[in-house]
Amino acid sequence: MNTPSPARSRLSPQRLERITEHLQQHYIAPGKIAGCQLLVAHQGEASYLRSFGKMDLARDKPMREDTIFRIYSMTKPITSIALMQLYERGLFQLNDPVSRVIPEWNDLRVWVSGEGRAMKTEALKRPITFRHLLSHTAGLTYGGGLAVAGEVLHPVDQVYREHKVFRGPGDDLASFVQKLGRVPLRYQPGERWMYSLATDVCGYLVQALSGQRFDAYLREHILEPLGMHDTAFSIDPAKLERFASNYTRAADRSLKLMDDAQASSYATEPSFHSGGGGLLGTTADYWRFCEMLRQGGQLEGRRIIGSRTLKLMTMNHLPGGRDLTHSAIGLFSETTNEGIGFGLGFASPFDAVAAGTLATDDFYWGGLASTLFWVDPREQLVVIFMTQLVPSSTFNFRGQLKNLVYSSFDD
Repeated sequence: MNTPSPARSRLSPQRLERITEHLQQHYIAPGKIAGCQLLVAHQGEASYLRSFGKMDLARDKPMREDTIFRIYSMTKPITSIALMQLYERGLFQLNDPVSRVIPEWNDLRVWVSGEGRAMKTEALKRPITFRHLLSHTAGLTYGGGLAVAGEVLHPVDQVYREHKVFRGPGDDLASFVQKLGRVPLRYQPGERWMYSLATDVCGYLVQALSGQRFDAYLREHILEPLGMHDTAFSIDPAKLERFASNYTRAADRSLKLMDDAQASSYATEPSFHSGGGGLLGTTADYWRFCEMLRQGGQLEGRRIIGSRTLKLMTMNHLPGGRDLTHSAIGLFSETTNEGIGFGLGFASPFDAVAAGTLATDDFYWGGLASTLFWVDPREQLVVIFMTQLVPSSTFNFRGQLKNLVYSSFDD
């Protein structure tokens, strides 16, 4: 990554330094996170780039600039771009039913009430479309995989568990979508929004429509063209020393090891390539992806997605143009709800007053281990925050960093 060059930026170096104080005082010193890395890039150059704390507490390894992180759901925008590349090739329309690619979904039912043998379901009012999957309005759930403490498992999520709808060893994308065809939908497609396994289905659609295995497609059409050489579904043994350990919070709020970097399952190539949350990567790699987005779909002369397609993806596709407050079901998401819309793989604020934000032209998402990014083409801004703390709902890093970054503009 290039070094910060504040002389070319409208961001005040002095005001940006408040970020250093904030992260050190509130998160690193009290041990709330092991370490983190933050990039604030303006007009394509780094205005602020800092690494804090440790990437591995047990081994006392400092966070380094080329640390490799689990980016979890920050995989979703990459998968969404991949599927929309095939849209640009004329292989589907957004309102096409996905059952033409997944015939096992022809007879899906929708939950109405009850559970187990007493469960009542109804027929689809409309088929699940590509748009529904890209915008998390298809009626799918996470199968209870993201349930928060004290949350009662919904009857539909119980069926997910009965049919072993997981993304683990032994499954692949084809068997995954077949299992989903046996599970009732949580709601009628297109009527609500729920964070879900939909983007994993998008990964299958990329594979089915392109004729390439999903990971191979990503590598050829996005990762290699963008020079994202450290981004993959598993960790190369030669790069293991750069891999961060992952943590969660114990009952006493101390950090608890969740996945030891040196003994991680990511050392093995997975059978299931999760388009919803499977990638590892560096800040530098994800910056290249974000710079492509900031520049309207191209980077260094390589066109990844059309500018008009990207504009469509970042529009609000929620039912009736409403915000997530009026559309969302479920307690977990990678965004707040008030004044926030959702497009085809990205969230974006459209009501600054309701959202309580200093920005309304950015689009973004985050990952389960508290990683996050946003891209703001109007302000020519990219921000990427990397850490490894599960779940991402533990602290509101996005809200805090937005306040600190946008108030650093010197105009």
